[in-house]
Amino acid sequence: MADTSALPPAIGIIGGSGLYDIDGFSEREEIEIDTPFGPPSDKIIGGVLAGRRVYFLPRHAKGHRILPTELNHRANIWALRSLNVRWIIAVTAVGSLKEEFHPRDVVLPDQFYDRTSRREHHTFFGNGIVAHVSMADPISAGLRALLAEESRAAGGRVHDGGTYVCMDGPAFSTRAESNANRQLGFDIIGMTNLPEAKLAREAEIALATIALVTDYDCWKVEEEPVSVEAVIGHLMANVALAKQIVAQVIPRIPTEPNWPEHKALEHAIMTDRSLWPVDTAADLQVILEQFI
Repeated sequence: MADTSALPPAIGIIGGSGLYDIDGFSEREEIEIDTPFGPPSDKIIGGVLAGRRVYFLPRHAKGHRILPTELNHRANIWALRSLNVRWIIAVTAVGSLKEEFHPRDVVLPDQFYDRTSRREHHTFFGNGIVAHVSMADPISAGLRALLAEESRAAGGRVHDGGTYVCMDGPAFSTRAESNANRQLGFDIIGMTNLPEAKLAREAEIALATIALVTDYDCWKVEEEPVSVEAVIGHLMANVALAKQIVAQVIPRIPTEPNWPEHKALEHAIMTDRSLWPVDTAADLQVILEQFI
């Protein structure tokens, strides 16, 4: 395994396959990475934007071929970390659970609520090495602040903060589920972003999310229930805005990874180094190399 610290600290973008079509993105290359957890969603598109190394990963693969419950989040985050990605901007479609969060609005969530069922796949640890990272504040405050400034500058209707409830999918919510989520005070709902946030924290990557509202879920009875057609229509309308925000934020991200998220494992590992299984330590070398 190559020493990731020998690579310049880079920025990762997780989202739709068209996000890398940004003016100024140069030296483009496709990178195929094998990971101890299997293959990531697709080839990673690497290049340079505003003088920074940037890597784009299409979450659901080109052509949207992977269900939310089929996503190999561990492979995705491991692959990006192997390229020394230390910041991730996650761009994702969400449903609104609040009247004031309109379709085509931008939400920058600061909290998550986990309603997924595959949590054993949402950690790098186990198999002899135990760690418990802090997730009290799951989003990088520094990166979210930059996204908020640039989202407003781009002219979007922006909600800075909010709770994203993460469900399995792939079916959309029932009305009973949607109303229950509203009663619990959640703001937006999606199927993918929380596992990314958990794994990014374990990999000592600062992550923040650009959530693009595509619908009112199904609680708003005077609106048509959420459909793929409506989701795609609103999402495509927001792609240009998302690209603009990403392009403006990238040159503002620091070049040195010295935010709190970049030290998340400092006091998180419970298992004494002398007890680490050799194979597990080798699989996790990308995120544990400072401790090895």
